[in-house]
Amino acid sequence: MADNTFAIVSTFLVYLVVMLLIGYYAYKRTSDTSDYFLGGRTLGPWPAALSAGASDMSGWLLLGLPGYAYAAGMESLWLAGGLLIGSWANWLITAKRLRTYSITADDALTLPEFIARRFNDKTKLLQTLSAFFILMFFLFYTSSGLVAGGKLFETVFGLDYIYAVIIGAICIVSYTLFGGFLAVSWTDLVQGLLMSAALVIVPIVAMQGGFDQLSTNLENINPELLTLWNGMDGEPLSWIAIISLVAWGLGYFGQPHILARFLATRTNKDLTKARRIAVSWTIISIFGSVMVGIVGLVFVQNQVGMQVADGEKIFMVLVNAVFHPIPAGILLAAILAAIMSTADSQLLVSSSALAEDFYKQLLRPQASSKEVLMVGRIGVILLALLALYFAMDPDSSVLSLVSYAWAGFGAAFGPVLILSIYWKRMNGKGALAGLLVGGITIVVWKQLTGGIFEVYEIVPGIIFASAAIVITSLVTAPPEKAVTDKFEEFERNLKTFK
Repeated sequence: MADNTFAIVSTFLVYLVVMLLIGYYAYKRTSDTSDYFLGGRTLGPWPAALSAGASDMSGWLLLGLPGYAYAAGMESLWLAGGLLIGSWANWLITAKRLRTYSITADDALTLPEFIARRFNDKTKLLQTLSAFFILMFFLFYTSSGLVAGGKLFETVFGLDYIYAVIIGAICIVSYTLFGGFLAVSWTDLVQGLLMSAALVIVPIVAMQGGFDQLSTNLENINPELLTLWNGMDGEPLSWIAIISLVAWGLGYFGQPHILARFLATRTNKDLTKARRIAVSWTIISIFGSVMVGIVGLVFVQNQVGMQVADGEKIFMVLVNAVFHPIPAGILLAAILAAIMSTADSQLLVSSSALAEDFYKQLLRPQASSKEVLMVGRIGVILLALLALYFAMDPDSSVLSLVSYAWAGFGAAFGPVLILSIYWKRMNGKGALAGLLVGGITIVVWKQLTGGIFEVYEIVPGIIFASAAIVITSLVTAPPEKAVTDKFEEFERNLKTFK
Protein backbone atom coordinates (compact mmCIF):
# COMPACT_ATOMS: atom_id res chain seq x y z
CA MET A 1 0.00 0.00 0.00
CA ALA A 2 2.89 2.32 0.83
CA ASP A 3 4.43 1.63 -2.59
CA ASN A 4 1.11 2.39 -4.28
CA THR A 5 0.77 5.69 -2.46
CA PHE A 6 4.36 6.63 -3.32
CA ALA A 7 3.78 5.92 -7.03
CA ILE A 8 0.59 7.98 -7.11
CA VAL A 9 2.16 10.87 -5.17
CA SER A 10 5.14 10.86 -7.55
CA THR A 11 2.83 11.03 -10.56
CA PHE A 12 0.90 13.93 -9.01
CA LEU A 13 4.12 15.82 -8.31
CA VAL A 14 5.36 15.42 -11.88
CA TYR A 15 2.02 16.67 -13.16
CA LEU A 16 2.07 19.71 -10.87
CA VAL A 17 5.64 20.60 -11.85
CA VAL A 18 4.66 20.55 -15.53
CA MET A 19 1.69 22.85 -14.85
CA LEU A 20 3.89 25.25 -12.85
CA LEU A 21 6.47 25.36 -15.65
CA ILE A 22 3.73 26.30 -18.10
CA GLY A 23 2.59 28.98 -15.65
CA TYR A 24 6.14 30.36 -15.39
CA TYR A 25 6.54 30.49 -19.18
CA ALA A 26 3.24 32.36 -19.45
CA TYR A 27 4.41 34.73 -16.69
CA LYS A 28 7.37 35.72 -18.86
CA ARG A 29 4.93 36.64 -21.66
CA THR A 30 2.53 38.61 -19.45
CA SER A 31 3.27 42.34 -19.31
CA ASP A 32 -0.06 44.16 -19.09
CA THR A 33 -3.74 43.69 -18.26
CA SER A 34 -4.65 42.63 -21.81
CA ASP A 35 -2.10 39.82 -21.55
CA TYR A 36 -3.13 38.86 -18.01
CA PHE A 37 -6.92 38.86 -18.48
CA LEU A 38 -7.24 37.83 -22.18
CA GLY A 39 -3.82 36.59 -23.28
CA GLY A 40 -3.51 39.47 -25.74
CA ARG A 41 -6.31 37.88 -27.82
CA THR A 42 -3.84 35.34 -29.26
CA LEU A 43 -5.56 31.99 -28.65
CA GLY A 44 -5.63 29.58 -31.57
CA PRO A 45 -8.52 27.13 -32.16
CA TRP A 46 -7.16 24.22 -30.10
CA PRO A 47 -6.36 26.10 -26.87
CA ALA A 48 -9.55 28.17 -27.25
CA ALA A 49 -11.72 25.08 -27.69
CA LEU A 50 -10.19 22.87 -25.02
CA SER A 51 -9.72 25.73 -22.60
CA ALA A 52 -13.42 26.61 -22.91
CA GLY A 53 -14.39 22.96 -22.46
CA ALA A 54 -12.03 22.22 -19.58
CA SER A 55 -12.88 25.42 -17.72
CA ASP A 56 -16.58 24.67 -18.27
CA MET A 57 -16.66 21.08 -17.08
CA SER A 58 -14.55 21.34 -13.91
CA GLY A 59 -14.43 18.75 -11.14
CA TRP A 60 -18.12 17.97 -11.57
CA LEU A 61 -17.32 16.18 -14.87
CA LEU A 62 -15.31 13.53 -13.01
CA LEU A 63 -17.12 13.74 -9.68
CA GLY A 64 -20.59 15.34 -9.81
CA LEU A 65 -21.93 13.91 -13.10
CA PRO A 66 -20.57 10.36 -12.55
CA GLY A 67 -22.06 10.54 -9.05
CA TYR A 68 -25.45 11.44 -10.51
CA ALA A 69 -25.23 8.65 -13.13
CA TYR A 70 -24.18 6.22 -10.36
CA ALA A 71 -27.38 7.05 -8.49
CA ALA A 72 -29.84 7.54 -11.36
CA GLY A 73 -28.61 5.50 -14.34
CA MET A 74 -29.89 6.48 -17.79
CA GLU A 75 -31.89 9.36 -16.32
CA SER A 76 -28.60 11.27 -16.28
CA LEU A 77 -28.68 11.39 -20.11
CA TRP A 78 -31.26 14.20 -19.87
CA LEU A 79 -28.64 16.31 -18.12
CA ALA A 80 -25.86 15.19 -20.48
CA GLY A 81 -27.95 15.94 -23.57
CA GLY A 82 -28.95 19.38 -22.32
CA LEU A 83 -25.32 20.28 -21.68
CA LEU A 84 -24.19 19.07 -25.09
CA ILE A 85 -26.86 21.07 -26.95
CA GLY A 86 -26.19 24.15 -24.82
CA SER A 87 -22.43 24.02 -25.45
CA TRP A 88 -22.91 23.68 -29.22
CA ALA A 89 -25.50 26.49 -29.34
CA ASN A 90 -23.27 28.83 -27.33
CA TRP A 91 -20.39 28.46 -29.79
CA LEU A 92 -22.73 28.83 -32.75
CA ILE A 93 -24.90 31.72 -31.54
CA THR A 94 -22.60 33.73 -29.30
CA ALA A 95 -18.90 33.31 -30.10
CA LYS A 96 -18.30 35.35 -33.27
CA ARG A 97 -20.77 38.11 -32.46
CA LEU A 98 -19.43 38.57 -28.92
CA ARG A 99 -15.78 38.64 -30.01
CA THR A 100 -16.52 41.10 -32.81
CA TYR A 101 -18.64 43.38 -30.63
CA SER A 102 -16.12 43.37 -27.78
CA ILE A 103 -13.45 44.67 -30.18
CA THR A 104 -15.88 47.19 -31.67
CA ALA A 105 -16.73 48.36 -28.13
CA ASP A 106 -13.27 49.91 -27.70
CA ASP A 107 -11.60 46.55 -27.11
CA ALA A 108 -13.53 45.60 -23.95
CA LEU A 109 -11.52 43.04 -21.93
CA THR A 110 -14.13 41.80 -19.45
CA LEU A 111 -17.82 40.92 -19.66
CA PRO A 112 -18.90 43.77 -17.33
CA GLU A 113 -16.77 46.18 -19.36
CA PHE A 114 -18.41 44.99 -22.57
CA ILE A 115 -21.93 45.42 -21.18
CA ALA A 116 -21.13 48.94 -19.96
CA ARG A 117 -19.59 50.01 -23.29
CA ARG A 118 -22.32 48.35 -25.33
CA PHE A 119 -24.87 50.74 -23.80
CA ASN A 120 -22.52 53.69 -23.25
CA ASP A 121 -23.25 53.59 -19.52
CA LYS A 122 -21.86 56.76 -17.92
CA THR A 123 -23.20 55.90 -14.45
CA LYS A 124 -20.93 52.81 -14.19
CA LEU A 125 -23.90 51.01 -12.63
CA LEU A 126 -24.04 48.27 -15.27
CA GLN A 127 -20.36 47.44 -14.93
CA THR A 128 -20.45 47.52 -11.13
CA LEU A 129 -23.57 45.35 -10.87
CA SER A 130 -22.16 42.85 -13.38
CA ALA A 131 -18.92 42.60 -11.43
CA PHE A 132 -20.87 42.11 -8.19
CA PHE A 133 -22.78 39.12 -9.57
CA ILE A 134 -19.58 37.64 -10.98
CA LEU A 135 -17.88 37.84 -7.60
CA MET A 136 -20.91 36.48 -5.72
CA PHE A 137 -21.64 33.46 -7.90
CA PHE A 138 -18.01 32.60 -8.55
CA LEU A 139 -17.44 32.21 -4.83
CA PHE A 140 -19.82 29.24 -4.91
CA TYR A 141 -18.42 27.94 -8.19
CA THR A 142 -14.79 28.13 -7.06
CA SER A 143 -15.77 26.54 -3.75
CA SER A 144 -17.14 23.54 -5.68
CA GLY A 145 -13.69 23.06 -7.22
CA LEU A 146 -12.01 23.20 -3.84
CA VAL A 147 -14.54 20.69 -2.46
CA ALA A 148 -13.70 18.38 -5.38
CA GLY A 149 -10.00 18.81 -4.64
CA GLY A 150 -10.59 18.01 -0.99
CA LYS A 151 -12.44 14.81 -1.88
CA LEU A 152 -9.62 13.82 -4.24
CA PHE A 153 -6.78 14.25 -1.76
CA GLU A 154 -8.87 12.83 1.07
CA THR A 155 -9.68 9.65 -0.88
CA VAL A 156 -6.31 9.08 -2.54
CA PHE A 157 -3.94 10.03 0.26
CA GLY A 158 -6.13 9.60 3.33
CA LEU A 159 -5.63 13.22 4.32
CA ASP A 160 -7.97 15.06 6.64
CA TYR A 161 -10.55 16.87 4.48
CA ILE A 162 -9.59 20.35 5.72
CA TYR A 163 -5.90 19.87 4.91
CA ALA A 164 -6.82 18.30 1.58
CA VAL A 165 -8.86 21.38 0.57
CA ILE A 166 -6.04 23.74 1.56
CA ILE A 167 -3.47 21.79 -0.49
CA GLY A 168 -5.76 21.86 -3.52
CA ALA A 169 -6.25 25.62 -3.18
CA ILE A 170 -2.49 26.24 -3.05
CA CYS A 171 -1.97 24.18 -6.22
CA ILE A 172 -4.58 26.20 -8.14
CA VAL A 173 -3.56 29.66 -6.95
CA SER A 174 0.16 29.16 -7.57
CA TYR A 175 0.13 29.21 -11.37
CA THR A 176 -2.99 31.36 -11.82
CA LEU A 177 -1.36 34.08 -9.73
CA PHE A 178 1.62 34.54 -11.99
CA GLY A 179 0.76 33.36 -15.48
CA GLY A 180 -2.72 34.81 -15.86
CA PHE A 181 -4.87 33.97 -18.87
CA LEU A 182 -2.13 32.37 -20.97
CA ALA A 183 -1.14 30.04 -18.13
CA VAL A 184 -4.77 29.14 -17.57
CA SER A 185 -5.46 28.51 -21.27
CA TRP A 186 -2.31 26.53 -22.03
CA THR A 187 -2.69 24.35 -18.95
CA ASP A 188 -6.36 23.88 -19.85
CA LEU A 189 -5.27 22.48 -23.23
CA VAL A 190 -3.18 19.80 -21.50
CA GLN A 191 -5.80 19.22 -18.82
CA GLY A 192 -8.68 18.95 -21.30
CA LEU A 193 -6.89 16.22 -23.25
CA LEU A 194 -6.08 14.36 -20.03
CA MET A 195 -9.70 14.59 -18.81
CA SER A 196 -11.21 13.21 -22.03
CA ALA A 197 -8.65 10.40 -22.21
CA ALA A 198 -9.40 9.37 -18.64
CA LEU A 199 -13.17 9.37 -19.22
CA VAL A 200 -12.75 7.06 -22.21
CA ILE A 201 -10.17 4.70 -20.72
CA VAL A 202 -11.64 4.13 -17.25
CA PRO A 203 -15.13 2.84 -18.18
CA ILE A 204 -13.76 0.72 -21.05
CA VAL A 205 -11.22 -1.03 -18.82
CA ALA A 206 -13.67 -1.44 -15.91
CA MET A 207 -16.53 -2.72 -18.08
CA GLN A 208 -16.52 -6.50 -18.49
CA GLY A 209 -18.67 -8.36 -21.01
CA GLY A 210 -19.55 -5.42 -23.24
CA PHE A 211 -22.72 -3.36 -23.39
CA ASP A 212 -25.08 -6.34 -23.45
CA GLN A 213 -23.67 -7.64 -20.19
CA LEU A 214 -23.72 -4.11 -18.73
CA SER A 215 -27.41 -3.83 -19.60
CA THR A 216 -28.16 -7.21 -18.03
CA ASN A 217 -26.31 -6.28 -14.85
CA LEU A 218 -28.15 -2.98 -14.57
CA GLU A 219 -31.48 -4.73 -15.00
CA ASN A 220 -30.56 -7.15 -12.20
CA ILE A 221 -29.68 -4.24 -9.89
CA ASN A 222 -32.73 -2.14 -10.79
CA PRO A 223 -34.50 -2.20 -14.18
CA GLU A 224 -35.46 1.46 -13.75
CA LEU A 225 -31.79 2.36 -14.28
CA LEU A 226 -32.28 1.53 -17.96
CA THR A 227 -35.11 3.95 -18.70
CA LEU A 228 -35.07 7.65 -19.50
CA TRP A 229 -38.66 8.15 -18.41
CA ASN A 230 -38.87 6.69 -14.89
CA GLY A 231 -37.13 7.54 -11.67
CA MET A 232 -35.31 5.03 -9.47
CA ASP A 233 -38.58 4.23 -7.68
CA GLY A 234 -40.34 3.27 -10.92
CA GLU A 235 -42.53 6.37 -10.93
CA PRO A 236 -42.60 8.41 -14.19
CA LEU A 237 -40.31 11.41 -14.21
CA SER A 238 -42.29 14.62 -13.86
CA TRP A 239 -42.10 17.31 -16.49
CA ILE A 240 -40.49 19.49 -13.83
CA ALA A 241 -37.67 16.96 -13.41
CA ILE A 242 -37.05 16.60 -17.15
CA ILE A 243 -37.13 20.35 -17.82
CA SER A 244 -34.83 20.96 -14.87
CA LEU A 245 -32.25 18.51 -16.19
CA VAL A 246 -32.31 19.66 -19.83
CA ALA A 247 -32.32 23.32 -18.77
CA TRP A 248 -28.71 23.04 -17.60
CA GLY A 249 -27.84 23.71 -21.25
CA LEU A 250 -29.33 27.22 -21.01
CA GLY A 251 -26.62 28.24 -18.57
CA TYR A 252 -23.86 28.33 -21.16
CA PHE A 253 -24.86 31.72 -22.57
CA GLY A 254 -23.95 33.55 -19.36
CA GLN A 255 -20.78 31.85 -18.06
CA PRO A 256 -18.02 34.53 -17.91
CA HIS A 257 -15.14 32.02 -17.80
CA ILE A 258 -16.37 30.35 -21.02
CA LEU A 259 -17.24 33.61 -22.77
CA ALA A 260 -13.73 34.91 -22.03
CA ARG A 261 -12.37 32.26 -24.44
CA PHE A 262 -14.47 33.72 -27.23
CA LEU A 263 -13.08 37.18 -26.52
CA ALA A 264 -9.50 35.90 -26.44
CA THR A 265 -9.51 33.91 -29.69
CA ARG A 266 -7.14 35.14 -32.39
CA THR A 267 -9.63 35.46 -35.28
CA ASN A 268 -13.31 34.82 -36.06
CA LYS A 269 -12.20 32.14 -38.51
CA ASP A 270 -10.46 30.32 -35.65
CA LEU A 271 -13.76 30.28 -33.76
CA THR A 272 -15.34 28.05 -36.42
CA LYS A 273 -12.54 25.49 -36.04
CA ALA A 274 -12.67 25.84 -32.28
CA ARG A 275 -16.42 25.11 -32.24
CA ARG A 276 -15.92 21.78 -34.01
CA ILE A 277 -13.11 20.80 -31.68
CA ALA A 278 -15.03 21.89 -28.58
CA VAL A 279 -18.25 20.06 -29.48
CA SER A 280 -16.34 16.86 -30.31
CA TRP A 281 -14.50 17.07 -26.98
CA THR A 282 -17.77 17.69 -25.13
CA ILE A 283 -19.47 14.64 -26.69
CA ILE A 284 -16.59 12.37 -25.67
CA SER A 285 -16.23 13.83 -22.18
CA ILE A 286 -19.89 14.07 -21.15
CA PHE A 287 -20.90 10.61 -22.26
CA GLY A 288 -17.66 9.17 -20.90
CA SER A 289 -18.57 10.76 -17.57
CA VAL A 290 -22.03 9.15 -17.59
CA MET A 291 -20.47 5.77 -18.42
CA VAL A 292 -18.08 6.08 -15.48
CA GLY A 293 -21.05 6.33 -13.10
CA ILE A 294 -23.05 3.50 -14.69
CA VAL A 295 -20.10 1.13 -15.12
CA GLY A 296 -18.96 2.03 -11.61
CA LEU A 297 -22.32 1.03 -10.15
CA VAL A 298 -22.16 -2.40 -11.79
CA PHE A 299 -18.49 -2.84 -10.86
CA VAL A 300 -18.84 -2.15 -7.16
CA GLN A 301 -21.96 -4.33 -6.96
CA ASN A 302 -20.51 -7.32 -8.79
CA GLN A 303 -16.77 -7.10 -8.27
CA VAL A 304 -16.41 -5.47 -4.89
CA GLY A 305 -19.78 -6.31 -3.36
CA MET A 306 -20.25 -2.91 -1.76
CA GLN A 307 -21.99 0.44 -2.04
CA VAL A 308 -20.09 3.70 -2.33
CA ALA A 309 -21.48 6.05 0.31
CA ASP A 310 -20.52 9.16 -1.68
CA GLY A 311 -21.32 8.52 -5.36
CA GLU A 312 -19.16 11.49 -6.36
CA LYS A 313 -16.10 9.37 -5.50
CA ILE A 314 -16.96 6.56 -7.95
CA PHE A 315 -14.30 7.59 -10.50
CA MET A 316 -11.61 7.37 -7.82
CA VAL A 317 -12.94 4.01 -6.58
CA LEU A 318 -12.81 2.56 -10.11
CA VAL A 319 -9.31 3.83 -10.80
CA ASN A 320 -7.90 2.52 -7.54
CA ALA A 321 -9.57 -0.87 -8.02
CA VAL A 322 -8.67 -1.49 -11.66
CA PHE A 323 -5.35 0.18 -12.45
CA HIS A 324 -1.70 -0.19 -11.46
CA PRO A 325 -0.53 2.70 -9.21
CA ILE A 326 1.40 4.55 -11.95
CA PRO A 327 -1.42 4.73 -14.54
CA ALA A 328 -3.80 5.23 -11.60
CA GLY A 329 -1.81 8.29 -10.60
CA ILE A 330 -2.06 9.68 -14.13
CA LEU A 331 -5.81 9.05 -14.29
CA LEU A 332 -6.41 10.54 -10.85
CA ALA A 333 -4.40 13.56 -11.97
CA ALA A 334 -7.22 14.05 -14.49
CA ILE A 335 -9.47 14.96 -11.56
CA LEU A 336 -6.93 17.48 -10.38
CA ALA A 337 -6.77 18.73 -13.99
CA ALA A 338 -10.54 19.16 -14.10
CA ILE A 339 -10.56 21.03 -10.80
CA MET A 340 -7.64 23.26 -11.64
CA SER A 341 -8.81 24.04 -15.17
CA THR A 342 -12.05 25.56 -13.91
CA ALA A 343 -11.06 27.05 -10.58
CA ASP A 344 -8.15 28.92 -12.15
CA SER A 345 -10.45 30.38 -14.82
CA GLN A 346 -12.98 31.42 -12.20
CA LEU A 347 -10.35 33.06 -10.03
CA LEU A 348 -8.99 34.92 -13.05
CA VAL A 349 -12.39 36.22 -14.18
CA SER A 350 -13.22 37.19 -10.60
CA SER A 351 -9.93 39.01 -10.15
CA SER A 352 -10.48 40.85 -13.44
CA ALA A 353 -13.90 41.96 -12.18
CA LEU A 354 -12.31 43.14 -8.95
CA ALA A 355 -9.39 44.95 -10.62
CA GLU A 356 -10.90 46.29 -13.87
CA ASP A 357 -14.55 46.73 -12.93
CA PHE A 358 -14.34 47.80 -9.27
CA TYR A 359 -10.86 49.13 -8.55
CA LYS A 360 -10.16 50.97 -11.79
CA GLN A 361 -13.70 52.13 -12.49
CA LEU A 362 -14.75 53.21 -9.00
CA LEU A 363 -11.64 53.76 -6.90
CA ARG A 364 -8.67 54.60 -9.14
CA PRO A 365 -9.67 55.59 -12.70
CA GLN A 366 -6.13 56.89 -13.25
CA ALA A 367 -4.51 53.56 -12.23
CA SER A 368 -1.79 52.34 -14.57
CA SER A 369 -1.92 48.96 -16.30
CA LYS A 370 0.75 47.60 -13.94
CA GLU A 371 -1.18 48.79 -10.89
CA VAL A 372 -4.38 47.10 -12.11
CA LEU A 373 -2.35 43.95 -12.85
CA MET A 374 -1.03 43.93 -9.27
CA VAL A 375 -4.55 44.39 -7.87
CA GLY A 376 -5.72 41.50 -10.06
CA ARG A 377 -3.07 39.21 -8.63
CA ILE A 378 -3.89 40.24 -5.06
CA GLY A 379 -7.53 39.60 -5.91
CA VAL A 380 -6.73 36.00 -6.89
CA ILE A 381 -5.38 35.37 -3.38
CA LEU A 382 -8.24 37.10 -1.55
CA LEU A 383 -10.94 35.36 -3.60
CA ALA A 384 -9.27 31.99 -3.15
CA LEU A 385 -9.29 32.50 0.62
CA LEU A 386 -13.01 33.32 0.57
CA ALA A 387 -13.79 30.29 -1.60
CA LEU A 388 -11.70 28.19 0.78
CA TYR A 389 -13.89 29.32 3.66
CA PHE A 390 -17.07 28.18 1.86
CA ALA A 391 -15.45 24.84 0.94
CA MET A 392 -14.63 23.80 4.50
CA ASP A 393 -17.81 21.71 4.95
CA PRO A 394 -16.87 18.08 4.13
CA ASP A 395 -20.52 17.25 3.39
CA SER A 396 -20.72 19.75 0.55
CA SER A 397 -21.90 18.39 -2.80
CA VAL A 398 -19.91 19.39 -5.87
CA LEU A 399 -22.97 19.20 -8.13
CA SER A 400 -25.22 21.26 -5.87
CA LEU A 401 -22.66 24.06 -5.52
CA VAL A 402 -22.12 24.12 -9.29
CA SER A 403 -25.86 24.10 -10.03
CA TYR A 404 -26.46 27.27 -7.99
CA ALA A 405 -23.59 29.23 -9.53
CA TRP A 406 -24.39 27.93 -13.02
CA ALA A 407 -27.99 29.12 -12.70
CA GLY A 408 -26.88 32.48 -11.32
CA PHE A 409 -24.64 33.25 -14.27
CA GLY A 410 -27.04 31.80 -16.82
CA ALA A 411 -29.95 33.95 -15.65
CA ALA A 412 -28.10 37.16 -14.79
CA PHE A 413 -25.91 37.36 -17.91
CA GLY A 414 -27.35 35.00 -20.54
CA PRO A 415 -30.42 37.03 -21.62
CA VAL A 416 -28.55 40.34 -21.35
CA LEU A 417 -25.68 39.09 -23.48
CA ILE A 418 -27.71 37.35 -26.20
CA LEU A 419 -30.16 40.23 -26.65
CA SER A 420 -27.35 42.81 -26.58
CA ILE A 421 -25.57 41.25 -29.56
CA TYR A 422 -28.75 40.64 -31.58
CA TRP A 423 -31.27 43.38 -30.70
CA LYS A 424 -30.51 46.94 -31.74
CA ARG A 425 -33.46 48.41 -29.80
CA MET A 426 -32.25 47.14 -26.42
CA ASN A 427 -31.13 49.95 -24.09
CA GLY A 428 -29.12 50.31 -20.89
CA LYS A 429 -32.20 50.38 -18.66
CA GLY A 430 -33.29 47.05 -20.17
CA ALA A 431 -29.83 45.58 -19.51
CA LEU A 432 -29.94 46.77 -15.90
CA ALA A 433 -33.42 45.28 -15.41
CA GLY A 434 -32.26 41.97 -16.89
CA LEU A 435 -29.23 41.73 -14.63
CA LEU A 436 -31.22 42.55 -11.50
CA VAL A 437 -34.24 40.35 -12.24
CA GLY A 438 -32.12 37.40 -13.37
CA GLY A 439 -29.78 37.46 -10.39
CA ILE A 440 -32.48 38.13 -7.78
CA THR A 441 -34.78 35.42 -9.18
CA ILE A 442 -32.06 32.80 -8.70
CA VAL A 443 -31.42 33.81 -5.09
CA VAL A 444 -35.14 33.94 -4.18
CA TRP A 445 -36.31 30.87 -6.13
CA LYS A 446 -33.59 28.75 -4.51
CA GLN A 447 -35.19 29.37 -1.10
CA LEU A 448 -38.67 28.21 -2.17
CA THR A 449 -39.90 24.60 -2.29
CA GLY A 450 -42.88 22.60 -3.44
CA GLY A 451 -44.84 22.45 -6.70
CA ILE A 452 -43.61 24.75 -9.42
CA PHE A 453 -40.75 25.91 -7.20
CA GLU A 454 -39.09 22.49 -7.64
CA VAL A 455 -38.12 23.42 -11.21
CA TYR A 456 -34.42 24.30 -11.58
CA GLU A 457 -34.11 28.00 -10.82
CA ILE A 458 -32.36 28.80 -14.10
CA VAL A 459 -35.67 28.34 -15.98
CA PRO A 460 -37.67 31.10 -14.23
CA GLY A 461 -34.51 33.18 -13.97
CA ILE A 462 -34.02 33.29 -17.75
CA ILE A 463 -37.73 33.74 -18.49
CA PHE A 464 -38.15 36.64 -16.05
CA ALA A 465 -34.86 38.30 -17.03
CA SER A 466 -35.70 38.14 -20.75
CA ALA A 467 -39.15 39.59 -20.12
CA ALA A 468 -37.67 42.37 -17.98
CA ILE A 469 -35.19 43.33 -20.72
CA VAL A 470 -37.78 43.43 -23.50
CA ILE A 471 -40.50 45.22 -21.53
CA THR A 472 -38.15 47.80 -19.96
CA SER A 473 -36.43 48.55 -23.28
CA LEU A 474 -39.75 49.05 -25.07
CA VAL A 475 -41.39 51.28 -22.44
CA THR A 476 -38.35 53.52 -22.02
CA ALA A 477 -36.59 55.78 -24.51
CA PRO A 478 -34.71 54.14 -27.40
CA PRO A 479 -30.92 53.94 -27.07
CA GLU A 480 -29.03 57.10 -27.96
CA LYS A 481 -27.61 57.59 -31.44
CA ALA A 482 -24.04 56.79 -30.38
CA VAL A 483 -25.19 53.37 -29.16
CA THR A 484 -27.13 52.52 -32.33
CA ASP A 485 -24.23 53.77 -34.48
CA LYS A 486 -21.90 51.42 -32.60
CA PHE A 487 -24.32 48.53 -33.20
CA GLU A 488 -24.35 49.29 -36.92
CA GLU A 489 -20.53 49.40 -36.93
CA PHE A 490 -20.52 46.01 -35.22
CA GLU A 491 -22.85 44.56 -37.87
CA ARG A 492 -20.47 45.82 -40.60
CA ASN A 493 -17.47 44.35 -38.75
CA LEU A 494 -19.17 40.95 -38.66
CA LYS A 495 -18.85 40.83 -42.44
CA THR A 496 -15.27 42.08 -42.63
CA PHE A 497 -13.50 40.54 -39.62
CA LYS A 498 -11.51 37.44 -40.56
